[in-house]
Order: sequence, then C-alpha cells, then structure tokens
Amino acid sequence: MKKLLLSLMVVSMVSGCALFRNSKDSGVTSETTGAGGTANVDSSMNFAPTGSDAGAIAGLQTIRFNYDSDALSDGEQQKLDANADWLKSNAAAQLTIEGHCDQRGSTEYNLSLGERRANKVKQMLVAKGVAANRLTTTSFGKERPISKGDSDADMAMNRRANFVLTK
Repeated sequence: MKKLLLSLMVVSMVSGCALFRNSKDSGVTSETTGAGGTANVDSSMNFAPTGSDAGAIAGLQTIRFNYDSDALSDGEQQKLDANADWLKSNAAAQLTIEGHCDQRGSTEYNLSLGERRANKVKQMLVAKGVAANRLTTTSFGKERPISKGDSDADMAMNRRANFVLTK
C-alpha cells in the first residue's frame, strides 16, 4: 500500500510540473505597477543595459548625472528639453525611465539614488507638458552598468537615466 501511494505521489508531481511548462513561454508578461496593479510588458523587450535607449531610439538622448546627484547640468537640461519635444511629437509613445548609478555605494543606496534620478527626469518632463500617464520609472541602481571600468569616465557613463519604449 505504501509503495502504491508513493508511486501515485511521484506520478502526480511529475504530471503536475509538466502542466506549468510551456516551451513558447517567453518569460515575464506583466509587472506590478507602483499603484499595485499590473501592466503588460512587451515580451520582445531587451533587458540588457543596451536594451534601453543607449543611442538606439532616434531623437531620445540618455541623461547623465554627476556623482551622487540627481540634479541636471545645463547641458543635460538641454537634452531633456529635446527629449520633451520628441515626446510631444510622438504622442503615442509611452516610456519607462530607468535610473542608473555607478558602482560606488551600497546596493540599497544606489537603488534609491537611481529612483530619485528617474523620478526627477519624469517630473521635469511632466513640467514641460508631457502627460504623466505616458511615463513610468524604475531604478536599477548599479546593477546594469554600460561600462565596467573603474575610471572616472567609465563610472560617468553609468550615472544615467535611460528611456525604454513601452508602447
């Protein structure tokens, strides 16, 4: 009797696990929003550091930050102005703004700083007339560097706000 129960249990577990396997499953299909709801995610999105704008979206420019700051320099402000103009010209586009940091500091601190950077860029775009519901933010902190070097120039490349088309 024990052998029969054990056999049935093993068969049930194997067949149950097979129900959840789907070879066509591409991974993540939705994510939790800040309001606690869910939003569909484009399954063709590239989650590598170069999957965001990184110069790939004609008309959008990455915003760079000074060390340990979420303030924009005059040059970065001009880039943001151009990005706002692009968004106004492409009214159907929806973006996720990704906040990134260099490798210095703790993971927790950099996630917080990346969030402040992304939110600052969103606030400034909204102030320039872009609808807030077209923009979402996320922070990757120091987890997705473009440059892995330790020079000042390498680290400066990683202190950024990138843009990802979500629609």
